[in-house]
Order: sequence, then C-alpha cells, then structure tokens
Amino acid sequence: MNPLDHLPEATVLTAREQLEGYRRDESHVVGEWPLAVVKPRGPAALRELVRRAKAEGFGLVPRGAGTGKAGGCTPLAGNVVVDLGEYPGAIAVSHPDLCLHAPASAMLKDVKAAALAAGLFYPPDPNSWDLCAFGGSLATNAGGPGACKYGMTRHWVLAVDALMDDGELHTFGIPSVKCNTGPSLGQLLVGSEGIFGLILGATVRLIPAPAQRLTLLLPMERWQDLLDLPAQLVQAGYLPAAFEFWDPAVLQDLRQFGPEAARRLPGEALALLEFDDRDCQADAFLEGLLEALGPLAEHLQSATDAHQREALWAVRRMTSTHLKERYPRKVSEDVVVPRSRIREFFLGLEAMALPTVTYGHLGDGNLHVNLLAAGETGPAELERQLSELFGLCIRLGGTLSGEHGIGLAKRDAFLRYADPYQIQALRAIKRALDPAGIFNPGKVV
Repeated sequence: MNPLDHLPEATVLTAREQLEGYRRDESHVVGEWPLAVVKPRGPAALRELVRRAKAEGFGLVPRGAGTGKAGGCTPLAGNVVVDLGEYPGAIAVSHPDLCLHAPASAMLKDVKAAALAAGLFYPPDPNSWDLCAFGGSLATNAGGPGACKYGMTRHWVLAVDALMDDGELHTFGIPSVKCNTGPSLGQLLVGSEGIFGLILGATVRLIPAPAQRLTLLLPMERWQDLLDLPAQLVQAGYLPAAFEFWDPAVLQDLRQFGPEAARRLPGEALALLEFDDRDCQADAFLEGLLEALGPLAEHLQSATDAHQREALWAVRRMTSTHLKERYPRKVSEDVVVPRSRIREFFLGLEAMALPTVTYGHLGDGNLHVNLLAAGETGPAELERQLSELFGLCIRLGGTLSGEHGIGLAKRDAFLRYADPYQIQALRAIKRALDPAGIFNPGKVV
C-alpha cells in the first residue's frame, strides 16, 4: 500500500514525469527522486502528512515556487515534497495596524501589490520578487536590493503560521510591533528553510509607500573608484534604498552578448543608486549628494520618469538570467563582507585569479560572485576554490551567504566554517522542535 493513498484535501503526484521538475530549484543542485509530491489544500492534509511521515519514516520537504538558489527545496531520496502552491488563503491588509497577512501560497509580487494598492509598502524585494512565493521568501529570509536600507525579510515579520511536530497549525506572534513574551519562535522559523516546521503564512509589517524616488546611473571610468563609495555615502549621511553594481567583467559580457538596452551601458564599471527619501527629488538633496560623490558624479545620469527607471532596473534584474544562459554550468555565490572591507575583498578575489564576474548589492556588501568555469572544473578543485572564497569573506568579518541560504548547496561549507557551538545549538533546537526529524531532513545542519 502506498503510504500516501487516500490523503485528504490534497493532490498527490507519483509519476516520474510529474516528479522530475521537483528535483531542482534555481541552484546547481540536483535532488534525488522524491517518494511523491503532495499539494495540500487544507489542514487535514497537513495533519495526516505529519502522522504518516512519523509512522513511515519519510521527510517533508517544503516547496514554494522553486526559485531558491541553495537547493533548500530539493529532495533527498524517499522524502515527500510538499508543494504549498495550492494552500488556501487570501491576502488581507490592515491599514490601521500597518500590516498584511498572506498565505505561503501567495506570490510575493501580489503581496507587494496589495500593500501598494492600500498606499503602503512591503520592502523585501529579492531579484525573483515577481516569480517567487511568499512562503519561500519567509523560509529563506529573502533579501534583495532594498536590504541596503530596509533589511531582510525577517525585519518585517510580526507573526508566523506554521505546521509543527504535533501536526497542528500554530501562530507565533501577533499583528503588532510589540510582543515581548519571551524568545520569538516566529523569528526562529523565518530563514530556517523549513527544518523546524513548515511555514504556512505570515503577518508582516508595512510602512507608508515612498512618495518620491530618485534613480541614478553612475558610470565609473575607473572600477576601483567605486569600491569605497558605499562607506563614503553613509559617512556623508546618505543611505540609498538600493545600491547595485556591475564589475568590469560582467559589464563587458552584457555589452557584448546582452539585450540592446544592456549594450548601451556606459563606464568601465557601473552602479545603480536609488533613493526614496521624502525630499530626494528636491534640489537641496541632489546638490548634497553631488557634493558627497565629488568627481565621481561627472557622468551621473538620472532616470527622469518611471519608464526610464523600470528600464534600468530591468537590466539589473536580468543580469542573473543572462549569465545563466551564457554559462549554464557556472556556480553563483552570494557572499557578504562589511562595507568597510569591500576593497580588501576585491583585492583578495583578484589574487585568486579565477574566471569570475561579480555584481549585486554593493550597498550592503552582498556580492554575487559567479565562477564561470565551474562546469569544467573538477569537484575537488571547485571545492578548493569555493573554500578559498568563503575563507576570504570570513577573514574580513563577512559570511558565506547573504540571502540565498544554506540548503544543500552550502551545507558542507557552513558546517566547516560555523562556530561549533552554533551548530550544536541549532541541532539541539532541531531535536526539540522536530524530534522525529521529518521536516526538510538533511538541510542546513
């Protein structure tokens, strides 16, 4: 008898052709064949899944839209993928409470649109914001360009709805910014990649939508001049809502092989700056910013309307897709170093003498380093290169993942570089919350 026969309130997929797509996310990791894929449509399915997982010994691997970058939703053999795309629920905005509740199945773009329709703003904006599920953004603590000013997803979460080891649905937190009743289990679930329980929805904090935006393209005649600019702007009192960049190598590739809009990009390297301060379009704001930029502002270009702004952002957001199409076997890392150590990082990366291109979130030191020759590199040599890259970041006070998470892709590196006490503590929490080990086994720790 199939252990998933007669599962209530659910669709169960078992045919090989149906399961194939669930072995991958957007990382280079390929998972094993799952026992099945279950699409729950109500709590009865979830309760029964927990009961049968414990009885039969299979794990439950949560999956949203499959846009993750670390293999967090890819299954190990014999586990069941829980596709939450059909889980019910509606997006609801509370203007008086400045919050929004949404199910895990909602698309992040719809969450953000619902907030804007009410004149409010939900800032988290991972590069896949128009493709990813809300639940996945919570499970991975998604970041994006806006993290430069607004922080990661966890900074906006007030309460989390989750399926836990007892088979029941629990809500941790309340729809208010003040809830100081001991350690927050909701915050523990955010970014946990489903290893403690399955996130089914959340209430998130909103703020009034920015009334103005100033979007600037900053071409650099000399690449090295860009590296001290994030710290320089902060010291001058300017905190961009986003500060993105392309290094010379990726800019050259975009110009040569990218879309028409990318082929016209100027400079040896390039930065995209955006401000959303209340007075950011005023003359006084721009004059002060020009003073802070100094000689670097000589070739500054501004987006004068919404169409130009979207065109600039479209090129930035397609950079990852472009590189994946050009180098399908590349490995992309999202390492982090403090703003004050960015120059040291690039000196260290240059000394590694690897074929890499780098772009990403310069404003918060989250750098997407792409190892272009990874597909032609032997496993042992690739592992050495990645270890050297991670070691460089950690020596500079950074870390090996800024927004993609650990999943399967970085598990070994995480276990190697993390404080052993941290690993022991996480495993103790895992045992306490998931004693049967059914939630996303084999991931993170």
